[in-house]
This record gives sequence, structure tokens and C-alpha cells, in this order.
Amino acid sequence: MRSDAASDRGEWTGIPLHPSRAGRSVLMQLQTDALIEARDVTRRFGSKPDLAAKLALRLGLAKPAPVVHALDRVSLKVRQGEVVGLVGESGCGKSTLGRVIAGIIPPSEGEVRWRGAPMNALPVPERKAADLAIQMIFQNPMAALNPRMTVEKIVAEAPRTHGLSKGENDAYVDRYLTMVGFDTTMKRRYPHQFSGGQRQRVNIARALAVQPRFLVCDESVAALDVSIQAQVINLFMDLREQLDLTYLFVSHDLGVVEHISDRVAIMYLGRIVEEAPVDEIFRRPNHPYTQALLSEIPRIERSKRRFKPVQGELPSPIDPPKGCHFHPRCPFAMDRCRIEVPKKIEIARGHQSACHLNDS
Repeated sequence: MRSDAASDRGEWTGIPLHPSRAGRSVLMQLQTDALIEARDVTRRFGSKPDLAAKLALRLGLAKPAPVVHALDRVSLKVRQGEVVGLVGESGCGKSTLGRVIAGIIPPSEGEVRWRGAPMNALPVPERKAADLAIQMIFQNPMAALNPRMTVEKIVAEAPRTHGLSKGENDAYVDRYLTMVGFDTTMKRRYPHQFSGGQRQRVNIARALAVQPRFLVCDESVAALDVSIQAQVINLFMDLREQLDLTYLFVSHDLGVVEHISDRVAIMYLGRIVEEAPVDEIFRRPNHPYTQALLSEIPRIERSKRRFKPVQGELPSPIDPPKGCHFHPRCPFAMDRCRIEVPKKIEIARGHQSACHLNDS
């Protein structure tokens, strides 16, 4: 069964809108407390020079290593039970933000908060509990699995290490493999003996086995065939209902994000430029970059909107443009855009956009 809003948007690859989406959008908008939050997170990559490197730099024998500006003062809240889609071109910083939120890499500046408390300020027992509650599912299921371990050992390893299962844990492992639709009679086989879709189910089971509350899904269906994508997406939504999970769903595919998310954040070159409930952002995109992304989705719509596709290449994060990062590719760029970073302001309830056009 599809909502009217979904009917307006048309079909995508045969994936029906999951029933759980229908009643949640209004509920999500009414909640204000974040389960997890990134506050003014900046992340730069570039090795710090050792003493020898510093000496070489002083003597002019070497050049400074380039610094990659992956994230620039990014703030994002994800509320309990919500699915937030994080969208943007390859290289815009989506995966980096996902890894910072998941605690895999630290921010250079800013902080990540779990249930309102800064992660790095939590007492050790609470920090360990928070680390277990936040899990990440990666894009490449084969690279994420130990090829020398059987499926059974892969799923059992972390729960046994953290004391979630004791002694014979066959029943514990079987529970989570069954939950993701994996045939438990094949649990003593190795990852290379399975298809990409089966391996991704193992990845999901491994994450669930430590009983998380929040999952960062980093392009988790991008490497799968379209028909398998549909199965895994619906699996994510079923698990959300069964286990009351919360997701940050990172993807470059707006079609997938449209069908799984309650709210969408659009990222461009290390900054979030627009954020809104999914129906709002697909019906009334505000930022020129969001409009350009939507113009590239083939669809039949009742409204005859026409947006200009994004032009040119994504600038290098080593030397990002001054002011608004999007201005070199924006058809509406003004002099102000070249020198002043636009602030993200609320243009409608729950709809924020960072564009100087909203001030003019």
C-alpha cells in the first residue's frame, strides 16, 4: 500500500514503499531529542610531520603534505526510531561523517553526542555501552568479513567478546542469522562461498548480534543487484520495526533514499546544504544543488518541474572554494556566494537550507 505522496513520486525499480513509512513521518517531526548528534564536526586528513619532516620543511627540502578538508562544521541530529538519508556525490564526505558518528575515526573539531552527552566525556562503562549500541554496515560485504572465519564464528565473535553470549552460542548465532533471512544450515561455510546479497545479510547479522540501537549503513546496498537491493532494503525496514532501530542511511542514490528515509540531509563538499522530511525535499527542493540532483532522476510526475542538472566536476577537498562551496557550479551564484558561507536557516517546518537566495 502506498501513500498519496509516494504515488505522486512514481515508482522506482519495483520496490514498494514499506508499510512502516506511512505512519512515522509525522511522529518523527514531533520528536526533538536526538538519539545521536554531530555538533559542528570538522574532519581533516593529512599526516602531522615528525621532527625529520619538520626539519626538511624548514630547509626547503620538502613540501607540506596536502590537507584534505573532508568535513566542515557539520551538524546533524538523528532521533530515536528515525531513518535519516545522507545523500551527495562521491567524495562529498558522506562516508567520513558516517565513520565519525560511528566512532571509527575521531573528529578534528566538534563532537558527537549520544543521548545528549558528549561521547568523549562518558565514563568508561557508558562509553563501551555506547560503542556497542552504534554499529556500522559497510558497502563491500566481502571486504568487511574475515575470509578465514566461518559465518558462525564471524557472527559469534563480538557477542562472546563482550559477554552477550556464553558457552555454547549456537542458538544465539542462529537467532540473528534467521532474523536476517540467512539459512542456518550454511553457517559453517566461508564468505567466499556466498553471493553478495548473502554476505551482506551476514554483515547485518554480525552488527545485530551485539544488540545495537543505531546503525550507520554506508552504501549498504550499492554493490548489490537491483532485485537484491529491494530485498535488503525491506529487510532493513522490517528489522527497524522488530528491534526499534534507528538508521543513518548513507547513499548517493536518491531513489533508494526516497523509499527508506523519514528525513533527508543533502551533503556537498563536506557541508550539509539542505535538510528536510523526505516528502518535503522531493516535492519542494530549495537548494540549487538539491534541485540539480533531483533533475537527474528519471521519473514521470504530475508536476512538470524542470531543474538544470549539475554542471562541472566536484572541486577538490584539498582546496575547496571560498564562501559557498557550490558557487562554481551554481547557475544562481552571486558575488556574495564567493566570499560568504551561507548559514543553514529554517524555511519551513523541519526544512532547513543553506543558500543566500533565501535571504535575497
